[in-house]
Amino acid sequence: MFGELQSIAGAATHLTVLATAAEPPAALLPSRIQMAFTLAYHILLVPFGVAFPLLTVVMEGIGLRRNDPVALKLARRWSVVMAVQFAVGAVTGTILSFEFGILWPRMMGRFGDVFGVGFAIEGVAFFLEAIFIGIYLYGWTRLPPKVHYRLGWVLPPAGVLGAFGVIIANSWMNTPGGFQLGPDGRPINVSVLGAIFTSALGYEFWHLIVALYMTAGFMVASVYAVGWLKGRRDRYHKLGFILPFTLGAVLAPIQFVIGDIATRGVFGDQPAKFAAMEITWTTQSHNPEVLGGILGGDGRVVFGLSIPTLDSLLAGFSPDTVVRGLSSFNADARPSVVEAGMVHLAFDVMVGLGSIACLLTLWYAVTWIRTRDLPRSVWFFRAAALAGVGSYVGIESGWVTTEVGRQPWIVHNLMRVSDAVNPVNALNIWVMFGALLVLYAVIGYFFITVLLRLSKRWRLEDAGRPEQELPGPEVVAPYGPRPA
Repeated sequence: MFGELQSIAGAATHLTVLATAAEPPAALLPSRIQMAFTLAYHILLVPFGVAFPLLTVVMEGIGLRRNDPVALKLARRWSVVMAVQFAVGAVTGTILSFEFGILWPRMMGRFGDVFGVGFAIEGVAFFLEAIFIGIYLYGWTRLPPKVHYRLGWVLPPAGVLGAFGVIIANSWMNTPGGFQLGPDGRPINVSVLGAIFTSALGYEFWHLIVALYMTAGFMVASVYAVGWLKGRRDRYHKLGFILPFTLGAVLAPIQFVIGDIATRGVFGDQPAKFAAMEITWTTQSHNPEVLGGILGGDGRVVFGLSIPTLDSLLAGFSPDTVVRGLSSFNADARPSVVEAGMVHLAFDVMVGLGSIACLLTLWYAVTWIRTRDLPRSVWFFRAAALAGVGSYVGIESGWVTTEVGRQPWIVHNLMRVSDAVNPVNALNIWVMFGALLVLYAVIGYFFITVLLRLSKRWRLEDAGRPEQELPGPEVVAPYGPRPA
């Protein structure tokens, strides 16, 4: 009898331990919310940090080549916005990098030797960009024009290099490689090149870079589209619209092709994420493509438009391509039903907005080929004015797709998010998150205020107001000190 009681007590203790182990850490929810917020906030600044230097330098080149004061004025003003944005992005990016160590110390402690390679590259690019932005900004009247222009060409590749470093880290989390696991589960025999060039790097890098340039192009063009709608139809607004919008328009159909390749890459590298993107519950061939829809707990999809066989055709170029369903994965190794719904919605939004961008590109291209001029329709400029916001929604949706779709893994198939989180009291994370909300609100307020003041100043300049009536210190160099 006593032995039976001992057995029952032992079994109960074992079940209690298992139940406790299955419960997510208390700090998991606030840590995920904080990381999602800071990522979503920082990505708003990344397109300008990566792509705006190219627009600025190209506009300066147009001004120098054609001796065009309007183009040079645009380039100088864009360089001011570029510098202000870089300063704000440096703050939010630094906070984001510290969060990896604060929120996910177990992941950094175990995989930091491999994961840190990308951030090392990003750090070098950051300092390079910071140095040459300073030279470019304050060199407008201090350097010969051609020298200034040539030095500006350091900025676009520096921005791309920084994005490359970040994508190295993200693609490694999605498809880890470049190491072997030792007996204690830690990486050994680390290969730097193997850690950099993982299987997801190619399609993730090009998909992000094109998205950043598209977003920056459409966003800058949307500012001048609004001015056009308000009746400001001078050469300043026309040139300010044409260059960035053309960049976005050229890249839109290219991005559509790259996105298709990237989705097929996810199909091969992360089948659970692909199943979530397509809300596929049952493994099958002739898998339909579902547009919209909500996935229920029983695997049924409601409110969705199903196109027979299309998903299998897109994934493997054959209707017989077998697509694994979410039900074929263990529940603790795939996104939950709620997460799959988020991923599918984000994926549909991203693809839908990309399709609209391609249609807008077609409208622009046909009109330009026929008339060698911009479309005259007010609806075109209304659509162009919304294209910037739409691009940002698309890029945010892309990050939701790749990050939420990887759940529950922080390092795919090697470490779960719940195993990487900081084992501190959840209240500490909530307090830190509250402080970050206040800090980011202050940063956003001053960033928008500075941009509005610059815009006001430039409108007064264009209206011919006297220098003493203009707000701010800009006289010789963009946003620089007044001369004695």
